[in-house]
Amino acid sequence: MSRSDKVAQEIKKVVSAVIQKELFDPRMGFTTITRVEVTDDLRFSHIYYSVLGDEQQWQNTGEAVEHAAAFIRCRLGDELNLRYVPEIVFRPDHSVEYSIRIEQELERIRREREGRTPERPKRHKGQKGQKRHGAKKTGKRAKR
Repeated sequence: MSRSDKVAQEIKKVVSAVIQKELFDPRMGFTTITRVEVTDDLRFSHIYYSVLGDEQQWQNTGEAVEHAAAFIRCRLGDELNLRYVPEIVFRPDHSVEYSIRIEQELERIRREREGRTPERPKRHKGQKGQKRHGAKKTGKRAKR
């Protein structure tokens, strides 16, 4: 694990704690820090966040985290032992919403298929271990 990966993990922990425990902005929705990317020289970090809510909630939360960016960077300086505190840029991460939407669509398709397809016939007891196609396996290799 590289140094920038370790710093990114620490930034994620600190920023998550600051957002949950220290920011009391009424514009903030239920916000989760999904990931942090830090440049190799540790000068810049992109902090990706996700919000539970509609588009207006996303917009309000975006404004709130941008407003609090200087405070959050100050808290990072207090918590991390680095020569330079990285500049932070907040970016919305819609991947969680996207995966939920895909999961719902797959569930809808599964329900449609269950409703249309007839039930599969059950095997008889004698068919349990038999193969349908191909030769029987003997477990021995043929000699050349």
